[in-house]
Amino acid sequence: MADRCSPTFDQLATELGFSCQEAGGLVEVRSPLALENWTLPVLEATIVLGSVLALVLAIVRLRRNGDPTNLVLWFGATAYLFIIEPPLYFPAAFGIEDHVDTMFAHNVFTVDFLWGRLPLYIIAIYPLMATLAFEIVRMLGVFRRYGVLVGAVCVGFVHHAFYEIFDHLGPQLRWWEWSTENPLNQPMFDSVPLPSVVVFAALWPMSLAFCVQFFVGRHVDRGQRFSGLQLVWRTAVIGVLASLGTFILPLPATVLGMGSTTARGVLYATELVVVTLVATWILVRQWLALRRGNSDVPAYTNDFVRRYSVVYLSVMALLWVSALPDYAGTVDGVTSNGDPVGNLWYTAACFTVAILCVVATFTVPHRQPAGNNIASAGAHAATGT
Repeated sequence: MADRCSPTFDQLATELGFSCQEAGGLVEVRSPLALENWTLPVLEATIVLGSVLALVLAIVRLRRNGDPTNLVLWFGATAYLFIIEPPLYFPAAFGIEDHVDTMFAHNVFTVDFLWGRLPLYIIAIYPLMATLAFEIVRMLGVFRRYGVLVGAVCVGFVHHAFYEIFDHLGPQLRWWEWSTENPLNQPMFDSVPLPSVVVFAALWPMSLAFCVQFFVGRHVDRGQRFSGLQLVWRTAVIGVLASLGTFILPLPATVLGMGSTTARGVLYATELVVVTLVATWILVRQWLALRRGNSDVPAYTNDFVRRYSVVYLSVMALLWVSALPDYAGTVDGVTSNGDPVGNLWYTAACFTVAILCVVATFTVPHRQPAGNNIASAGAHAATGT
């Protein structure tokens, strides 16, 4: 509808190949064969299927083990999405249009919400990515041995690796387009705003993981049980506080870097380097301790996360391979089709980190609690202590 089309969004939508004025209402469904290219339905199916499975197995774990951590994580990430994203889609409706212009536009997928603003897979990717990163860190026993804050830093680091593989590919394959003129997106790191690389790939999952483990996970580790009402209010609080954390954690860059794109970029990069150094040291140290039997942390396993991480990385590798011919012919960072490309070397580094993290979960001891028959029931992801 025309009254919902800001000039910036209308321009981005046109460049992506659809009309903002003709975008559907609250919900729109289209044929996957009618999308921009074949990579869109492949991405959509991978993310939505993984997110649904993560939800199902989180429910299984709650019912069979009394552990609501995964379920709270799933809904906490979803709550965060619905707090953060709508104002970015409709700044005028929230009275912030004088401060926040449209930052990006998603392409249209098989299922879209909110007049072409919110694809279903975006709703799904928040809880799926959060689950993969959180559970990898949890399987390595980081939370139990090093505490809530250090564990959250490691989650932010792992999430960053998984997410940036996706983030640096999206603009080239027209999954979305950034408004490069928007000062909030500056500085750019090839086709990706550096604030996205740091805040949405590392700091928000760090904030979410801290809240989930603080309000639920650490208590579950001590044997505490929660009522349904307790879980509802804790999940709501987690969504709100994780959103506040996304505002608070990048403050050094947003405040001290005010007025200078270069200074802001350096400060964002510094925050990411700190997260990377701390997390790398902790994850390697903990993996070695588990391998050598020097850690008395009870092993925890989530077979769904281990296996679906492999699926996700395999699909993303396929999509990257499909994009390499056009990538190789880029001129000044733009393909012959006019699409900006991400940073291949940075993506390769993220692939390496993500693969090593997944391999680590397959190479540490796993101890099943007595009487646990979940694996035999086909719900491997719900095992652990």
